[in-house]
Amino acid sequence: MVPEAQINEVKQIQRVEMCNIVKHFPGVLANDRVCFDVNQGEVHALLGENGAGKSTLMRQLYGLYRPDAGEILINGEPYVFNSPADAIAAGIGMIHQHFMLVPTLTVTENVALGLKSSREPVLDLYKVDARIRELSRLYGLSVDPSAYVWQLSVGEQQRVEIIKALYRGASLIILDEPTAVLTPQEVNDLFTTLKRMVKEGHALIFISHKLHEVMEISSRVTVLRDGRIIGTRNTSEVTRNELVTMMVGRAVRPLTAQPFRGGPVRLEIQGLSAMGDRGTEALRNVDLKIHGGEILGLAGVSGNGQRELAECLAGVRKTTGGHITLDTVDITSLPLKQRVNSGLAYIPEERMRDGAIREFSVQENLFLHDHASPKYTRGIFLDFARMKAFATDLVEKFSVKTPGLDTPIKNLSGGNIQKLILARELSRKPRVLIAAQPTRGVDIGATEYIHQRLLQQREEGVALLLISEDLDEIRVLSDRIAVLYEGRIMGIVERDQATVEQIGLMMAGIPITESV
Repeated sequence: MVPEAQINEVKQIQRVEMCNIVKHFPGVLANDRVCFDVNQGEVHALLGENGAGKSTLMRQLYGLYRPDAGEILINGEPYVFNSPADAIAAGIGMIHQHFMLVPTLTVTENVALGLKSSREPVLDLYKVDARIRELSRLYGLSVDPSAYVWQLSVGEQQRVEIIKALYRGASLIILDEPTAVLTPQEVNDLFTTLKRMVKEGHALIFISHKLHEVMEISSRVTVLRDGRIIGTRNTSEVTRNELVTMMVGRAVRPLTAQPFRGGPVRLEIQGLSAMGDRGTEALRNVDLKIHGGEILGLAGVSGNGQRELAECLAGVRKTTGGHITLDTVDITSLPLKQRVNSGLAYIPEERMRDGAIREFSVQENLFLHDHASPKYTRGIFLDFARMKAFATDLVEKFSVKTPGLDTPIKNLSGGNIQKLILARELSRKPRVLIAAQPTRGVDIGATEYIHQRLLQQREEGVALLLISEDLDEIRVLSDRIAVLYEGRIMGIVERDQATVEQIGLMMAGIPITESV
């Protein structure tokens, strides 16, 4: 428990040093004598591919892991953190890439978790509520304290995590992919907040795969690769290409997509409507056609119906109107498993919530929905030898870094989890692929790999719906671009004719007929 007296009290940290940190996991040396430091009044960016050891290093600073060797110094004094409560008490906060929230509790209740009330056993929730509203106003982090977390968008959930750290008055805040779910405007607002915090004497550690953000917000940058420090540079003295080479160990090749050659309509959506989690209409009479050998990019600000559309197509959300046709077969009323059997594959937006089971192993997650397939059974028994051979082949083909097939998927990096989900879905040889935020929170190397796989599917005649909040990704990969605003399609444009300004206007709710 964190005592109430410590709440909202900023613990001044002038300097944090992590010296010769070593951390092992079964079969993996995650951190190999890593030295890292951050000073008061600076943003120190931490870069590296998924699995490079960034999150592991920061989790030790936050008390989630204990180093096997090395030490942590705060203002020159050694500290040992046995839990996050110890780190919080020392003035350290952390915003995780995968949110640490309880969906069935309200925003206020989530913020209050771990705090000691002055009126035990009664919680001072009214005080927490008031402070949340104050922080929301101060930092532009709009969120309803009384809302349940499960009702919130991904972006709103991230704001709750930021508020949790600010509420506890941390002097040093670790931000693990804090912009992964934010719109460009929200990123600008966040950066304004971060710059204000730095000016006021906070120390910030910024973990991101978005190099343009790192170049904008950080004063120093450190690169990890394979658990080791490759180098630390002043941001003003290094280029993006140099950072890419340090991260990946090679130059990243630009994407090249062949012109769309045309193909039959594989996926057709007619008059699709659906309700959102809050009981309001999330999709309103959506019409879309996607051809075989085509990537249709769907752009839009988070919370405008993209997630609901993907879930309706995948069969995990009920529709209230309209039809979904796959190769002339109406699949509107079919459950997920039957849609999979009909040739549909689905990469969900929330990989750890909807795409995988955290406690299941790598192999078990590869066979979700497929474990009863005749290919992997002998009569009434599972053919474990065949399953293992197939899983081994997929892990190798898709370059998934894992200690073994029995490793719980929660122990893998975000990029490797995404590769695993991609491997599972593409192994089914789909005719239609729904890819929702396929590279969110994924490093440069893994992003390059996923993009190449999507383009390969396109060349093989698959119809792809690419849902992404990354406009650069949309514009590079898509043959046509559609924009969704408040559950409606604002327009569809050919890639070669689409401009950032035009797409931006449609994202703001101006239809294509008015934006040109």
